[in-house]
Amino acid sequence: MLFAFQFQSPGPDLIHIGPIDIRWYGFLIALAVLLGVTLSRYLAKKRNINPDLIDDLGIWLVIGAIPSARAYYVLFEWQEYAQHPQDIIAIWKGGIAIHGAILGGTIALILFARKCKISAWQLTDLVVPSLALGQAIGRWGNFFNSEAFGDPTNLPWKLFIPPDRRPWQYTQYNYFQPTFLYESIWNILIFALLLGVFFWGLKQPIRLKTGTLTLIYLIAYGLGRFWIEGLRTDSLMLGSLRIAQVVSLIFIPLGILGLLQLYLFKRRLPDINTSEQ
Repeated sequence: MLFAFQFQSPGPDLIHIGPIDIRWYGFLIALAVLLGVTLSRYLAKKRNINPDLIDDLGIWLVIGAIPSARAYYVLFEWQEYAQHPQDIIAIWKGGIAIHGAILGGTIALILFARKCKISAWQLTDLVVPSLALGQAIGRWGNFFNSEAFGDPTNLPWKLFIPPDRRPWQYTQYNYFQPTFLYESIWNILIFALLLGVFFWGLKQPIRLKTGTLTLIYLIAYGLGRFWIEGLRTDSLMLGSLRIAQVVSLIFIPLGILGLLQLYLFKRRLPDINTSEQ
């Protein structure tokens, strides 16, 4: 075999300082937030938007997104958390859902846009490249926690999962598909695409409509997540449906319809914060 690489997590803990335990998951989330705010500030300057708005928006997004991401995950895993309610707030152990973060973050962004009297679509266009980058980074938290993996496999890039982290029906298998890696790579590609469109738009400001980056993100992330989710063994379920795939099937047509409205029908997107200028 020309190429083979076995992924194996060194464990969830990054640093032990006395009684303080810093985990990779929390560190990567913090890193993603820091890089995301820095990037969005840079993009705001390029769009002649006050970058200080991004600092304030970042606080709103963290307050809206992280609790919502945890609540979303706990809701769909309630049978587990009902038996261990003390773990509901133990976010450092893993267990957040990006769709919950997007929901909570979107609500926070709309409220912020209304408060500041700025277009919410302008803000989402500045945020989605950072969101894609943050997702690419955050997925590695799943690696360190030995979670968010796929079916058993013998692929050259297989992922070793410790016995205590394996689903009961796969306890006899050692290696699984590293779906965290697939999504991380996919999100890096989305990030590169969004930046490419953004900088093209600086040269063609009349042609690039407000909301375009947001709509491209919805389509691109929806397509990738729908495929990757079908490989996972630990999907959040709604009955017999994988909830992430259901949400992806909402994102994709929303993005397509939005782009059609902007570029085919030459209409602005609906005002989502009653303050668009």
